Amino acid sequence: MRQFAQMAGISNPYLSQIERGLREPSERVLDAIARSLETSTDALYEQAGIVREPEDDGEDGTREAIEADDRLTGRQRRALLEVYDSFLAVNRRSPS
Repeated sequence: MRQFAQMAGISNPYLSQIERGLREPSERVLDAIARSLETSTDALYEQAGIVREPEDDGEDGTREAIEADDRLTGRQRRALLEVYDSFLAVNRRSPS
């Protein structure tokens, strides 16, 4: 567990608390864990039996396509998703 915590960039005690259900990881920590396991955060939720409610604004297909594209590194996928999310946030604030 120590080795995995180091790979994910989190402390061993914090990872232990997550594992025992005492703490809920932030999106950043969950992303680091997913990266270390070479999977997506959605796959982690699915394996944990947690059903996330999709946002009903048509962006799921784009997000899934970015996350599923194995031609990109994890860092590149995260960067694309961050840019995508920032565009969506701006568009939600300003009328077309």
